[in-house]
Amino acid sequence: MKRILKPVTYILAAIYFLVDAVFMAVARPIARWIGRNLEFRRLRAWIRSLPPYPSLALFSVPVIILEPIKPVAAYLAATGQVLSGAVTFIVGELLKLVLVERLFHLTRDKLMRIPAFAWAYGKFAEMKAWLQATEAWRAIRALSLAVKDAVARARAKLVGSFNRLATSRD
Repeated sequence: MKRILKPVTYILAAIYFLVDAVFMAVARPIARWIGRNLEFRRLRAWIRSLPPYPSLALFSVPVIILEPIKPVAAYLAATGQVLSGAVTFIVGELLKLVLVERLFHLTRDKLMRIPAFAWAYGKFAEMKAWLQATEAWRAIRALSLAVKDAVARARAKLVGSFNRLATSRD
C-alpha cells in the first residue's frame, strides 16, 4: 500500500504546485497592478511595521481562509454545478494568490528571518526551479507565449481595422 501511495502523493503534489504556478502567472501581474495603482499607504506602513511572527500570521490568513475553496469547488463540480465550481475555483485561487503575493512582497525580509519559513521557502524555490526546468514546463511556456503573441497580433489587426473604418467614415 505504501508503494502505491508514494507515487500518487508525488503526482498530487506536482498537480497542486502546477496549478498554483499557472495561477501565479496571472496573479502576479494583478498584484503588481494593485501595488502600483491602489494607494493604501497607512495599511502598507502598518504591515511593514509588523515584527516577523505577526507578519507570518498575517501572511497565513489568506491561505487559511481561501485554501478551502478548492474542495468547495470540487464539491460543486462533482454535484453537477461545473460552471459554479470552475468560477469558485478560479476566483478563490486568484484572490488567494493576489493577497499572498502582495503580503509576501511587503513582508518578505521579515518572513525570511524566521528559520522555518526561510527553509520552507528555499524548498519551494527549489521545487519551482525544478518544475520550470522540465521539458513539459518549457513546452507549455513556449505555447503560452505563442498564444499571447497571436492574441496581440489579432488585437492589433482588429484595432487597425476599427481605426481605418473610423477614418473612412470621417
